[in-house]
Amino acid sequence: MARCTAPVLGHRTASAAANCPACGERYGRSYGGYSSYGSYSPSSYSPTRSSGSSGSSGSSGGPSRGTKPRWSGAGSSVWYTPEEVRALTPLRNSVEELTKKPDLRDVFLCHAWDDRWGAAKELHDLLESCGVRVWFSEKDVGLGVPLLRAIDKGLANSKVGIVLVTPALLRRLPAEGIADKELSALLARERLVPVVHGTTYEALREVSPLLASRSGLSTAEDPMADVAAKLAELVAL
Repeated sequence: MARCTAPVLGHRTASAAANCPACGERYGRSYGGYSSYGSYSPSSYSPTRSSGSSGSSGSSGGPSRGTKPRWSGAGSSVWYTPEEVRALTPLRNSVEELTKKPDLRDVFLCHAWDDRWGAAKELHDLLESCGVRVWFSEKDVGLGVPLLRAIDKGLANSKVGIVLVTPALLRRLPAEGIADKELSALLARERLVPVVHGTTYEALREVSPLLASRSGLSTAEDPMADVAAKLAELVAL
């Protein structure tokens, strides 16, 4: 008998549910079956590939991608699920409203201290390789500069906040440290993208139900490089 993957991988996203061996038939293996996510206006995205296509950036074995959002360039090799487009469209609208403030950083990267030379550094480097201007505490807080003041300035001068959700962050948040203060400020701004890495939305919900209620991206469905490419497209103007 096929076993449900929800206890391990969760069913937080459409593609995760569709690829569950036990629940996939109920949700529908193709994205044509996701009518419960509501209708999408043509201005939000433009389907350009069939639902049986291969994974993001042409990778095989991953969840099917059949959608490109309106802000994705004609030559882009990155593909999205309908749920990802639905989640990212309001943030893209906010980014476009900030075009009159050219001095803003593209993203503010919130991460656990333990990830500063691991997953956070990897995501930072991938974003910068895509031309994204990232506020990253490891390079933007100079010696002798008060950390909280620097963080406040970084938050105020960034278009979008990225929260890298890892096991280390889940351990740190209950202690109400620096990462918790950053997260509280990001949650209040609405311009927030969770990136779940090495854990699940179900584990996040145990620690921060409010953050878990925000749809975002997950490296369980896309490699980190593809996540970075999607974020780069999101903030590009």
